[in-house]
This record gives sequence, C-alpha cells and structure tokens, in this order.
Amino acid sequence: MMPGTEQHYTGLTQHDDAALITCWKTIGVRGDMSCPKLLEYIRCLNCPVYAAAATRLLDRYALERESLPPPPEPAPDLATTRSVLVFRLQGEWLGLATRCLVEIAPMQPVHSLPHQRSRALQGVANVRGALVPCLSLVELLGIDAAANAAGPGRAMPRMLILAAPDSGAVVVPVDEVEGIHRFETARLEAGARAGGTRFTSSVLAYGERSLQVLDEQSLLHAVARSLA
Repeated sequence: MMPGTEQHYTGLTQHDDAALITCWKTIGVRGDMSCPKLLEYIRCLNCPVYAAAATRLLDRYALERESLPPPPEPAPDLATTRSVLVFRLQGEWLGLATRCLVEIAPMQPVHSLPHQRSRALQGVANVRGALVPCLSLVELLGIDAAANAAGPGRAMPRMLILAAPDSGAVVVPVDEVEGIHRFETARLEAGARAGGTRFTSSVLAYGERSLQVLDEQSLLHAVARSLA
C-alpha cells in the first residue's frame, strides 16, 4: 500500500466528510491514481467507497431540506379573488372594492357649504387645488356615532377619494385604513348569506373581527343621490 493511502481509508471508515470529498480527487482517477483499489475497480465510480460517499451526501442533503422552512404559499389566483380596501369607521370594520378607489389621502380641512340639504354632505375639501365634495359615510351608512371603538394608538384618520360614476370624485373621511387585501370570490359570495344592511354585500370573519364588505354600486348610487 502506498504512503498516505491508509490515512484516506481510515477517514472514510470514520465518516469523515473531508475524506469523502477528496479521496477520488487526491488518490483516485482525478488525483495521482495511487489508490490500490483502482486495480480492482478501474474507476472510482465503481468503488463502494465512492458509492458510500454519494449515499452520505444524499442523506445530508435530505436532512438540510427537512430543516428548511416550508415554501411560501402560492400567490392567490387573481381571477378567483377580489381586491378589497379594509378600513374602520367608528367601531365598524368595513371593506370596499378597490376598483372604485382613486386614492388614499391625508386628512384635509373640510369647508362647510351654506344651505346644504343633505345630512351626509359635510362640505368640500381641497384635493390638489380642486374642491371635491366631502361626504360622511357614518351618516350615509347609518353607523352609530356614539359607539366609537378606538383603534390602535398610532391609527391615523385618512380620506378616501372615490370615483362616483354619476357625480365624479368624492371624498369620505375614515378613522383608520388597515390596507388592501385579496379575498376569495367564493368566500365573499358565501358571506352574502350572513346578512347586513342594504349597503352590505357580505359579512366575513376577519381575524377576531367581523368585516362588512360594502356593495360599491349601492354605495355610489347613494353618494350620487346625496349630492343631487
């Protein structure tokens, strides 16, 4: 046996990964070909030492795969989901289809109008130099203003700019905007059987809350009537 050969085989029997990785590179066909087993197996690929190394590497790979975090959930199919803006008014959590949303803007001063006839119409707000009607969703939806449930301490009121097809853009103040979420269409349709007001298309369990998803067509028609 040539010098250094015994050291390599000793390493293999002790499951030394370094030896497993280097024996065929140092004394095998990719090395100086000094390994005596080459007389019997001709090529390292035929050697049981090489096969054992491959098995151990595969085992190690399998263990590493098991230790990896699970893959992320696949993105929802856009064709079977709807995009909904989730926001809070007083103690009610509401959802509105984003297709009627133009922008979420910071709160602006609302200037009252003289001789206004609609209780929902609060006045006008300046949106990029244009005066836009401002409506109270609390009044329009009939939400109890006394039942105010404060949100998180850092919640900031916002103004939603909506596109009303018959009256142009309108502004509605809200107490808090949580964000835009996608809900499965089947879930929204199933929630329609849960009841709600005439402006509610479905009611969903949303974490520990109850979320009323608004019927945007009914809402926007009511907006247009309030401005008439």
